[in-house]
Amino acid sequence: MNLAHVFLETLLPVMILAGLGMLLRRRLHIDPKPLSQIVFYVFLPALVFQLLLQNEFSLAEMVRMASYVVVLLGAMAALAWTVARLLRLSRTMTSGLILCIVFMNAGNLGLPITQLAFGPVTLAWASVFYATMALLSNSAGAWIASVGRASPGRALAGLLRVPAVYAIPLALVLHSYGVTMPPLVEVPVGLLARAAVPSMLLLLGMQLSGNVRREHFGLLGFVVAARLLVSPLIAWGLTGPFGFPPAAVQAGILEAAMPTAVVNSILASQYDVEPEFVSSAILVTTLLSPLTLAPLLQALL
Repeated sequence: MNLAHVFLETLLPVMILAGLGMLLRRRLHIDPKPLSQIVFYVFLPALVFQLLLQNEFSLAEMVRMASYVVVLLGAMAALAWTVARLLRLSRTMTSGLILCIVFMNAGNLGLPITQLAFGPVTLAWASVFYATMALLSNSAGAWIASVGRASPGRALAGLLRVPAVYAIPLALVLHSYGVTMPPLVEVPVGLLARAAVPSMLLLLGMQLSGNVRREHFGLLGFVVAARLLVSPLIAWGLTGPFGFPPAAVQAGILEAAMPTAVVNSILASQYDVEPEFVSSAILVTTLLSPLTLAPLLQALL
């Protein structure tokens, strides 16, 4: 596998868009908050809805991969929460740290790399992985972020204001009954979904324009180790008990090794839980991810 090609086709476009967002904020002094709200309330729900609706796996296969993702993310959340308690981090930093460690960039980075490395069969399993991760990041992730500023009960009630919480069950119901969306609905949803990823990357760049305080460097190191090293190791250990075929093993491990998800910057900005730290974690893990993905891909091929 040509890793230089992977960099040019996947990582470099991500960096270019993020750099453009950074330039826009520094030169034009654009406030990222309005864009964050548009992405959170419009683009992301459309993306999650479309992804779940178009998935072609059987229910049993989806449940098996979804259960795998839930266990994996639960283990990562437990690790992040334990470290946060040991370090006596603030509520906002605890929420930010959990977001960075739990939710990976399984979509706009993980799916292209999976397709290039392993082909369509593994990509199909990876799409289920991403759909589950997207479901959890837009529901549990929103709750984790909101807990940083509100009580757990109020944060749970706040989920009722998260559009993706309604998009997810609606898409699953329509998918289970094989409902085909009319063009009047399908086309606008598709347009909004396609706007999600570039908008998130522009927003990421805008948020990266801020400065990271020196005391955050140690936490960033922990995020890098947990996201790029610990996560794929746990994922590898879980593939045996779930009895996955080889393609699902490749998809599950590779997706688990992806850097911190860009969507975390949306949640951190929306709920004001250390958005600069979260954005820095996204940038650092993304820049360092080729160093860990290269040997991992060689092991999985």
